[in-house]
Amino acid sequence: MSGIVSRASLAAALAACGLLAACSAPAGRPSSAALAGSTPTVPAWVFPVAAPSIAGRLGAEAPAPASTPASAPAAAVQAGPLIRLPNSTAQFTRAQLSNRFAAPDWYPASHGPMPEIVARGRAPDLYACGYCHTPGGQGRPENAPLAGLPSEYIVQQVMEFKSGARRALLPGVFPPADLMIHEATKVTQSEAEIAAQYFSREKLRPRVIVMERSRVPRTQVVGSVYTPIANGGEEPLGARLIELARDGAQHENRDEQMRYVAYVPPGSIARGRALAKTGNHGQTIACVTCHGDKLQGMGPIPPLAGRSPSYLLRQLLAFQTGARSGALAQPMQPVVAHLDVGNLIDAVAFAASLPPP
Repeated sequence: MSGIVSRASLAAALAACGLLAACSAPAGRPSSAALAGSTPTVPAWVFPVAAPSIAGRLGAEAPAPASTPASAPAAAVQAGPLIRLPNSTAQFTRAQLSNRFAAPDWYPASHGPMPEIVARGRAPDLYACGYCHTPGGQGRPENAPLAGLPSEYIVQQVMEFKSGARRALLPGVFPPADLMIHEATKVTQSEAEIAAQYFSREKLRPRVIVMERSRVPRTQVVGSVYTPIANGGEEPLGARLIELARDGAQHENRDEQMRYVAYVPPGSIARGRALAKTGNHGQTIACVTCHGDKLQGMGPIPPLAGRSPSYLLRQLLAFQTGARSGALAQPMQPVVAHLDVGNLIDAVAFAASLPPP
């Protein structure tokens, strides 16, 4: 079995949810920007990136991702003090936590046996899938949560990264996205299928708390995630979505049981519910039509409930800009074409507020 979602199975899924006519389009369909009548806006704040500022780089041509570094030397891996987490009996050095060819497994009893490609990758070309996506597939705000996604969908996305049908929203700006593309160029179809089958069997656990606020903690970037500035006070949230790790050290220690907080503008969840349930009375196609009444997915169409809202937001922007243009992305492009960033924040706030399936 190839693990790729075929056109026939995609058509069957869209027909089952009544979207085949609404979402399909003939060759030469205009881009989402043309459908919306303007160029989609990609705000700088959707990318937690440390200095230098990316504000002036939005939309600019960016350098290709760097080549994969070698694994940390064995001596360095063993050096340094041991790091522990309160709810785990495991212990790692800082070098071990930085070794992308060995996924730090704090909670081995919480998931099934990891395949080699998930646990260790294939040095020197391919990092361990579980390093970025975590051993149980719970992900982090900068890395997709893979637990519970259809295996065919996962393989399809990897192959679209490989073919260029799925690209970074802004190449060269956000390292996790560029790293995933680099990985996809190295992985084989068989390796992708093995990893996908493993992650699809895992269950996504509650990972994010969605809070409506007009004022939020002032933040800084640690790695590729926002964290609060100690004694930094607050600032207006405005029309933003800020997902942060309340404890930057816990995030950097790669604790896949930690909870993140996503701040969204007041009223976002209710507005997002209207978009999801009714399409906001004709503004767009209701999310539940394809993703299910509780956004828990239908067939090859992925579940959205309980997943990182900042990750989901970047994907909706990728649909708008055409950075995601593969077979499963094309039906989404007209759905988001007439939505502004505020609408997209509302939609993902509601999705993230739901319990994962």
